[in-house]
Amino acid sequence: MAAKGKTALFYQNNPAAAQQHRDYQAKLNKKPSEVKKRVELNKKNLSNHKLGKSRVGDGKDVAHTRRGLTLKKASSNRGSKTDSPGDIRARGKKK
Repeated sequence: MAAKGKTALFYQNNPAAAQQHRDYQAKLNKKPSEVKKRVELNKKNLSNHKLGKSRVGDGKDVAHTRRGLTLKKASSNRGSKTDSPGDIRARGKKK
């Protein structure tokens, strides 16, 4: 088992902060825009299973990218700095 990261250790040592984070995430996940996004990805994931493009347990997720919805490894689908829709607007231009 891998060692805990900085964030996990912080929340382990600060239960009040961990609770605040869980409350915030629960509130965020209830937003209609987030629910719509999650439903869309779940439908696409199910259709990929039915078409044989992916299997349960293969470690792939459906990701929002500049090219639309694509299959990506779950580990790399955790906040891409170069392949997310709206990257340039969100992060500014390269210097």
